[in-house]
Amino acid sequence: MLAHAGGSSIAFAQAQWSYPAGNGLQAVAHFAHQVTGVSVSERGRIFVNFPRWTEDAPLSVAEVLRDGSLRPYPDAGWNAWRNVRRDELDPASHWVCVQSVVADGRGSLWVVDPAAPGLDGIVRGGPKLVRIDLASDRVAQVIRFGEDVAIPGSYLNDVRFSADGRYAYLTDSGQRGALVVVELASGTARRVLDGHPSTQPEPGVVVRTDGRPLRYPDGRPVLFAADSIALSEDGYLYWKPLTGTRLYRIATGVLVTRGLAGQDVADAVQPYGRVGPTDGFWIGRGTNTLFITAIEDNAVKARDLSQGPNGGLRVVAQDPRLRWPDTFSQGPDGALYVTTSRIQDSAFFRRDAPLALPTQLWKLRPPAAGSAH
Repeated sequence: MLAHAGGSSIAFAQAQWSYPAGNGLQAVAHFAHQVTGVSVSERGRIFVNFPRWTEDAPLSVAEVLRDGSLRPYPDAGWNAWRNVRRDELDPASHWVCVQSVVADGRGSLWVVDPAAPGLDGIVRGGPKLVRIDLASDRVAQVIRFGEDVAIPGSYLNDVRFSADGRYAYLTDSGQRGALVVVELASGTARRVLDGHPSTQPEPGVVVRTDGRPLRYPDGRPVLFAADSIALSEDGYLYWKPLTGTRLYRIATGVLVTRGLAGQDVADAVQPYGRVGPTDGFWIGRGTNTLFITAIEDNAVKARDLSQGPNGGLRVVAQDPRLRWPDTFSQGPDGALYVTTSRIQDSAFFRRDAPLALPTQLWKLRPPAAGSAH
């Protein structure tokens, strides 16, 4: 049940803190709606988001409180937009269809809003990257994306930030994949690798779940473009299309010089081996370990990037409850958090699926690099 719009918390989901599961997993929260993004701040605050994909979700961005409730974040007003009342509120100052939330470790939470509810076209004026000051819980900056960045058919997906806090890098998993580079101070943004093979669904790749090809009810295959993204401490941005097996990287120096200047950066793209179909990426702090969500295997896997393009994968956690592991974050104690968005169980693919799909947030402590699992 929803709290009154003026209330400080909302109880449409309940959190269960540190409840032991198996295989090193701990259930952190169970939600009544489909979650995608999670981020844990440097002070241990947990934030999640719920995209308006197959339902008009009553909440878009929330903080998971320790009493088990969800607090609309930064407030109920930003969460007041509804599909059925889309003409009543300004989409530039409300959450329309939020895909990811990322705490930058510098006192801010950033929210990526592609503003494409139901993945059925962009709400004009809605695509944006928003910074919330965690000390005051107030919106501090709104970077609006015009149609030169959030082109028709686009779906801005996830974001990473440079160590100096000057730049952001996003993936676009929509109809024509790309990366987006943003200079945060000015809000200047540029699409790069727009339509490049590294950002498009990989020909011949079939995404499988539960041992079967994942298809829409009309038989169409899943074709998602650039999605997974991670930033290493040595200055490389890693990404890949969800419908794809190949991993790519590029030096961020190329993106902020040539890319923001509108120059072609295709010659700087480096193929970096194969990892299978994936959704979320995370590079552990102080390590060269790339964690991936292995959506076909209900698993979290890891790869040592220092081994080069031919480095192998090791299983960190595999459990049938990790149905479509989606997005990672890392807590201040080093623990990994991962959402399970259960995309294969959603109304996109199953005619009998509930519009409000229950999902989860999990926590695990990865083994040290090189240890057996």
